[in-house]
Amino acid sequence: MLKKIITLAAGAILLAGSVAHAQKKYSNEFLNIGVGGRALGMGNVQAGIVKDATAGFWNPAGLTKLDKKYNLVGMHSELFAGIVKNDYGSFATPLDTMSALGVSVIRVGVDDIADTRRLYNAGGQIQYDSIQFFSVADYAMLVSYARKSNLMKGLSLGANAKIIYRHVGDFASCWGFGFDAGAQLERKGWKLGLMAKDITTTFNAWTMNSDELADVYAATGNDLPKNSVEITMPRLIFGVGRQFMIGKKFSALLATDLDFTFDGKRNTLVRTGLVSMDPHIGAEIGYDGIVFLRGGLNNLQQYKNFNQSDSWKVQPNFGLGVAMRGLTLDLALSKVADNSNVSSVIVSLGYTFDK
Repeated sequence: MLKKIITLAAGAILLAGSVAHAQKKYSNEFLNIGVGGRALGMGNVQAGIVKDATAGFWNPAGLTKLDKKYNLVGMHSELFAGIVKNDYGSFATPLDTMSALGVSVIRVGVDDIADTRRLYNAGGQIQYDSIQFFSVADYAMLVSYARKSNLMKGLSLGANAKIIYRHVGDFASCWGFGFDAGAQLERKGWKLGLMAKDITTTFNAWTMNSDELADVYAATGNDLPKNSVEITMPRLIFGVGRQFMIGKKFSALLATDLDFTFDGKRNTLVRTGLVSMDPHIGAEIGYDGIVFLRGGLNNLQQYKNFNQSDSWKVQPNFGLGVAMRGLTLDLALSKVADNSNVSSVIVSLGYTFDK
């Protein structure tokens, strides 16, 4: 049955890719950064193992594993030395013993950007009080539904409907819509997951405010940008994980995700003109279900040295989690650039309760 699900998902992706081939573009990359301290500390490995409110983002099928009535998760992280703010919040609840519902909100943005177009007046004098500030931000809201399937024991299915809003101050704005589908299967201790993002392709419609841009583009001799449509191509993520008990109190979880993209050749481990594959590896050591130590590797890329030889680099991630009485605190540390000493610190807080 899992083989049939994989075949159907891959077929839908290839069909969508063939329809949008002439219009394919990178877009909505902010939705690939990731959410949650646990996930980011494990190198974004979650498709087969996620089981909390963040499942609405990683794989909605995981919402069927919620063990409390009300589940909340909030996250804040800062990228590139605090320039970019990444915020996330989610709420999830079981509807009955078979199904669950979740809502997630994501914002990634840069705030307080100075607009100095009116810095000089007609007489050439500086007017500091004319400086205005604006934000460039991307928003997404995901509404998730999951249900345990009767097709196979241990199989859960889920889907997302997502609304995207992006804006660049008063200069441009964009609305987008799309769908995701996911599945999880637990058999004989193995945890398998399949997540198909933007399975029908996601369309973003941009609207440009020509009045705000006309003077600058005329002064620089450039043509005004026009309203346009961006297409986010499908992405298929296959995950597998296995948890082991070490004595009575210690546990070890090993997992990997394989990301398949269909928008042309990328700088990944496996790359062709049709599909590219990017692996992630994550691990988690737990003590008595209270303290967790995590690590992961992702973003494996090839680069050229000064002598024109090829080398590989990978992004390391580390994390620490504490869970007690329904409250969880997850911290993660992720290096955002190979040639930088600046790392991203991710903090997420979760709370689950019945009453």
